[in-house]
Parts: sequence; C-alpha cells; structure tokens
Amino acid sequence: MRIDILTLFPDMCQAVFNESIVGRAKAKGLIEINAVNIRDFTLDKHNRVDDTPYGGGMGMLMQAQPIYDCYKDLCSRLGKKPHLIYLSPQGQVLTQERAKQLACMDNIALLCGHYEGIDERVLEEIVDEEISIGDYVLTGGELPALVLTDCIARMVDGVLPNEEAFSLESHYSGLLEHPQYTKPFCWNEKEVPAVLISGHHANIEKWKHEQSLKRTFERRPDLLQKVQLSKSDKEYLDSLQKDK
Repeated sequence: MRIDILTLFPDMCQAVFNESIVGRAKAKGLIEINAVNIRDFTLDKHNRVDDTPYGGGMGMLMQAQPIYDCYKDLCSRLGKKPHLIYLSPQGQVLTQERAKQLACMDNIALLCGHYEGIDERVLEEIVDEEISIGDYVLTGGELPALVLTDCIARMVDGVLPNEEAFSLESHYSGLLEHPQYTKPFCWNEKEVPAVLISGHHANIEKWKHEQSLKRTFERRPDLLQKVQLSKSDKEYLDSLQKDK
C-alpha cells in the first residue's frame, strides 16, 4: 500500500511516520508513505502558495494552482489517479469501519489544508472524499493526516504481528476494548481478576467479551445501537440496566 501526503510541512510528517511501528513497517517495505511538498509546485517567484480570499474575510487561502500541479505530478508518477482525501472539519467523521475500507486500497493521497483553507475550485476538481478526525478545528491538516495514516497503516498485512493485534481493540468490532492487566499480580493492593489466571480459555474469553459490553454500556452506549448483539449479549446488557 502507498500513502502520499500533500502538505506544506513535509518534515513534520516525516518525523512521525519514520518512528515506532509504522516506521519499522515502512523500513521493511510493508507500506510506502511519502510527504510531498506542495510549495515545490508554486509558480510564484517568492514561493507563495496562498492569497487573500475574494469577498473579504480573515486570513489567507491556499491557491488552486500549486495543489493541482502537485496532484497532477503525483498522478503522473503513479501512472494512475490515487484516491484523494481532503482532511477537513467539514468531512465525514473518521470511523474504524471507514479506516478498514481504506486499508484495502492500493493508493491513497491525503491533502492537508492550512491557513483558512483551500480554494474551493481545486477541491471540486480533485478530491474524492473529505474526512474529519473530530468535531473541532486545528491549525492545519497535517495532524489529521498523520492520525488517518496511522489508523490505516496498522491494518496493512504484516505491520502488526497478527490480525488479532488490532481486531480485538476498541471500535474494531463496534465495542470498546475490555480492561487489560500485566505483572505484578497485585499492585497498590489491587489484584488482577482471578479469571485471567485461571487457565480456562472459554471463561477468559467470556469475561473479556462481557467486559467489552459493560465498558461500552457505561462509556459509549450509543455504539450499542450499531452492533449486532446476540441473545446472550442482550440478556447481559439487560442485567446491567437493572443494576443501575
């Protein structure tokens, strides 16, 4: 899989995706991640990529020409059009389900806005979808692009030790993840739940699943409306409701 990030701050992106799990996967060739400097494509002799908005208003807008030429150069190098995502607070909020779908694609390009945004005409010309990482505003699209890259990259084959490393986590199945514990067995007078050291795998899995249901019920009950629940799941949730 290849991800290209179109940005005014490539060094900011490189510093993140060259580290940790994604950095090791990149070094092994499991995933290719590039940061492309939009400023390299400006025709302005002073390297400007922004200007004042028509109609007035605060701040500056990124111009269409450098972004479009950067995108066309990427298409030429790839030999095809990548799926281009504009990171925007006006986009659909990122979900684990959408990340799973994106992880199946071969080529994704992420467009990072800055200043007060981007000339609408180039967005209409090249963008396939807009994604937001939450209902709040940041100073630029680089942090959202890095969040999306990490979210996608960790599901690419070989990046994590096995599928279970991500498939049991919060949101992957629609539920929040169960509590987890490590050594020592007793810390600060608190012991690890006995079932986890019982060696009875069926009981352990049942406990984990019920804890995921309980945590979701307590912290994000809205998620339960989107999950396919078994009869036993519903009975367990009913018992939690009665105990409230």
